[in-house]
Amino acid sequence: MNDSLILAWTLGGPEILLLFLVVVLLFGAKKLPELARGLGKAKTEFQKATEEAEKEINKVDPTTPTEKKTAETISPPGKN
Repeated sequence: MNDSLILAWTLGGPEILLLFLVVVLLFGAKKLPELARGLGKAKTEFQKATEEAEKEINKVDPTTPTEKKTAETISPPGKN
């Protein structure tokens, strides 16, 4: 891939500041706390949904790869 294309997509300090100013201009300073609260709630809901999905997966197969490795190191096959 072309290096100049990759560099064009990186964000530095000035770019982040510019984005922040654009957001302030679009939404206004009074709306920013509401937006931040909404993002926080969305993040929390996403984490809850992820945890619930992991619980459902573990119900189907309760042994995770780390548990399988631990069981093998405790009693390796063929050495009982």
